[in-house]
Amino acid sequence: MKLSELKERMQKTVEATQRSFNTIRTGRASTSLLDRVMVDYYGAETPLKSLANISTPDATTIMIQPYDKGSMGQIEKAISMSDIGLTPNNDGELIRLNIPPLTRERRKELVKMAGKLAEEGKVGIRNIRRDAIDEVRKQEKSSDISEDESRDLQDEIQKVTDSFNQKIDDLLAVKEKDITTV
Repeated sequence: MKLSELKERMQKTVEATQRSFNTIRTGRASTSLLDRVMVDYYGAETPLKSLANISTPDATTIMIQPYDKGSMGQIEKAISMSDIGLTPNNDGELIRLNIPPLTRERRKELVKMAGKLAEEGKVGIRNIRRDAIDEVRKQEKSSDISEDESRDLQDEIQKVTDSFNQKIDDLLAVKEKDITTV
C-alpha cells in the first residue's frame, strides 16, 4: 500500500466521521439531521431526501414537502421511529419538525454520542494502519525491502495515522463546542 493510498483511505474515514457528526442534532435546525432516515416506500427502504424537498425556513424548524402526497404517512412513521428524537407535525401538505432547545442532560447524551462516533472513526483508521503495517512486514519477510526500510515505512505509517487521528479529535472538539454552546 502506497502512502498516497493510505492517506486517501484515512481521509475517507475522516469524511465518514464528519458525515456521522452532521446527523447529531444541535440547537439549530439542519437538514443533515435527516440524512440517515430511511422510509419504507412501496416495500423499499428509500432515503428521505429522495422522497421529499427538505428545507429549514428558520433556525428552529425543518420543513419536509413530499413529492408524492401519498407517502406522507410513511415519512411521518419513519421520522417517529428514527433516533433523532423529534415529533413530526403533518398538516396534509407539509411535515414540520420543530427543534426544541436542548436540555443539559440531552446535551451530555449528544456529546457522548459524538465521542462514540469519533472512536469508531479512530478504530477505522487503526484498522487501515494495521493493514498497511502487515503489508510492509510481508514485504520485509519476502526480502522485497530491508529491515531499515521496513522500520522507516512503519514509522511513516504511524505519523500519518497520528495526523488523521488528530483530525478526528479536532472535528470532535468542534462538534462538542457546537452541542454545548447555548
